[in-house]
Amino acid sequence: MTIVTVTLQIIISLGLINVWLLRYHKATSFRGGQAKSMKEEFVAYGLPANFTYVIGFLKLAAAILLIAGIWYPVVVPKVALLVSILMIGAILMHLKIKDPLIKDLPAIGVLILSTALLLLTRDLLTSY
Repeated sequence: MTIVTVTLQIIISLGLINVWLLRYHKATSFRGGQAKSMKEEFVAYGLPANFTYVIGFLKLAAAILLIAGIWYPVVVPKVALLVSILMIGAILMHLKIKDPLIKDLPAIGVLILSTALLLLTRDLLTSY
């Protein structure tokens, strides 16, 4: 693994952990609609509140696996693909409820980082 890929893994992981553990119950300017918490945000998207736990599990598992990928790099491209798909979903949810573009910026940023990580590690996809 290169310093670039490890740095991307850490940045993406810390971002996911920040949103899903530290800011889960807090209002931010990036929440969908007028939501003040993660559960309210999912309701604003028209999704069941319990779906929050499914997505949260996937994102936190991805964060942990990206950190583990520093020592087990074979997992990195698959997890980067998962994160990219999840970020596309987040962007589509913001578009669905016609949020201003500013609310999409975190998801767009993580999508760019995870796509870059996927491209940088794609040769590992065939080694497992």
